[in-house]
Amino acid sequence: MKKILSLFIIILLFFLLKTNSYAIYDPHSVANNEFGIHILFPEELNDASELVNSNGGDWGYITIPIQSGDKDLVKWQNFMDDCKRKHLIPILRLATQGDYFNTSSWDIPDYGDVMDFANFLNSLNWPTKNRYVIIYNEVNRNDEWGGSASPAQYADILDYATKVFKDRSPDFFIISAGMDNAAANSDSAYNEYTFFREMENSDPGIFSKIDGMASHSYPNPGFSMPASYLTSQSIYSFNYEKNLLDYFAGKTLPVFITETGWDSSKISDSTQSQYYQYAFSNVWNDPDIVAVTPFIFSASQGPFTNFSFINAGQKTQKYEAYKSIPKVKGEPQLTDYNPPPLKLNKVEENRSFKGIPFLKPIQLNTQTKTVLKWLLKI
Repeated sequence: MKKILSLFIIILLFFLLKTNSYAIYDPHSVANNEFGIHILFPEELNDASELVNSNGGDWGYITIPIQSGDKDLVKWQNFMDDCKRKHLIPILRLATQGDYFNTSSWDIPDYGDVMDFANFLNSLNWPTKNRYVIIYNEVNRNDEWGGSASPAQYADILDYATKVFKDRSPDFFIISAGMDNAAANSDSAYNEYTFFREMENSDPGIFSKIDGMASHSYPNPGFSMPASYLTSQSIYSFNYEKNLLDYFAGKTLPVFITETGWDSSKISDSTQSQYYQYAFSNVWNDPDIVAVTPFIFSASQGPFTNFSFINAGQKTQKYEAYKSIPKVKGEPQLTDYNPPPLKLNKVEENRSFKGIPFLKPIQLNTQTKTVLKWLLKI
């Protein structure tokens, strides 16, 4: 009798827990604030929220890279918690480590890297039901793919990623990598449209398996073309990319412009301010665009400073212009998870954490708890 009862409980739990699963939803089926920003560190969330949720906006987007060696459970759960508190929708871009023997390029990911990411990101409590994940970065460049870009290898990794992430949760929203939109076919890179075609030739139907596409719609050549310059290498490049990928996919793919921006050494902040206002009103108002997250929020040094919205701790003119653009109140579908109250000292909490990575308690809904209590009284 006890064995039969145990089996019955197991079967009942399976079906009850299964009803708690979700699948991705169309981000345009709800009110959507497409404004966002690309950051490098979770600590920038608070200031970034003031930018993307300004002037009527709410639930804007944040793009952030996560490297394969940076799977700190406490760090990234705190990041997700802060996104929920600040009303920010996270877009996580997978990244490998730099190649130890070739410091000028990033490692080529393998199945194990992708599976580790899927396990880790599935262990986190996300703020929104859609879990947006970009599968690597500008893979049409040699230096982003172990020194030798390969459409066939990337198609294989992307195919595997759609399977392994969806196996862990149907809420994962898989986005293909944004490409270098200025690259020509050469010894160091592929033109992105050549790369896309060779991906499709290698793995027919690959683009039908993804949920969205990332675009790096920079104003090329030279990160300096006007916002009204509409070509396959400009801030309008997302449209050319989308037309080709939609054709291969046999469906309309949502667009995530996760990198864009002008070079401040060539274009003044005053002119950039006008360009951003024009772009959002006339170019990035395309109905298939979900998010625009310019690169980059803050860069204290190095080549990225020319693109930064914050320089030496000071808000730039383009920051103020971006902040002043009218936005909408986004209403994404949220998870039931509510982050715990903020503690005074997160540093000490992180240092004392002794948990086991990837593991978390099963959360039962009220219906399941009631049934279990009833059964245990038998």
